[in-house]
Amino acid sequence: MDIPRIFNITESAHRIHNPITADKLATLGAALRLAPGARVLDLGSGSGEMLCTWARDHGVVGIGIDMSQLFTEQAKRRAEELGVAHQLQFIHGDAAGHVSDEKVDVAACVGATWIGGGVAGTIELLARSLRAGGFILIGEPYWRQLPPTEEVAKGCLAHSTADFLMLPELLASFGRLGYDVVEMVLADQDGWDRYEAAKWLTMRRWLEANPDDELANEVRAQLTSEPVRYATYTREYLGWGVFALMPR
Repeated sequence: MDIPRIFNITESAHRIHNPITADKLATLGAALRLAPGARVLDLGSGSGEMLCTWARDHGVVGIGIDMSQLFTEQAKRRAEELGVAHQLQFIHGDAAGHVSDEKVDVAACVGATWIGGGVAGTIELLARSLRAGGFILIGEPYWRQLPPTEEVAKGCLAHSTADFLMLPELLASFGRLGYDVVEMVLADQDGWDRYEAAKWLTMRRWLEANPDDELANEVRAQLTSEPVRYATYTREYLGWGVFALMPR
């Protein structure tokens, strides 16, 4: 079980596998007023930066589950590095359908809502692990400005304009699902740059070390096209945020 190898290559040097920065993660943790001992479940936990830094800064405990074996191992090393390995467990596995044995204070899926078949299904899944009074965290893209054509939407790596909502519509959709939006932290263009542009040097170094690999042509094609595609489309049209929800 693993994610497609191309993502393990392009994001192998990332600590955070979405457009949020370390500062924004810290802002989010502080905004939630997390108490020592708060239990956090993170589905699609990547390299564990959110859980590890919150364990260090707020004393939370928790479990992270991710399909990438590489990212899971990186998360374990990060927990050791920050001295919080005794507070956290990182599991290499499929987070789809996972429900915590013990109710948690924060149930999160930050940037992997495909595990529940979309936002609504993922919220429903997370709610099954949530204690009364706890938070659901959803990380999700939205349109900063509506793409004028379907071609522009596809340039943002969406299938169509209908894939994402504008921010007010996304917030309203949470209400229709029966949740109050009680906090949000939004990525900015610097966060997008750190997420996307950091892949380019990783790809270049990987190509230099692996010129005969079966994915070398695919990685070369991405390195050639991605800077212009990103600057033309994603950077201008696509937003991203983490939204804290509480059931009504």
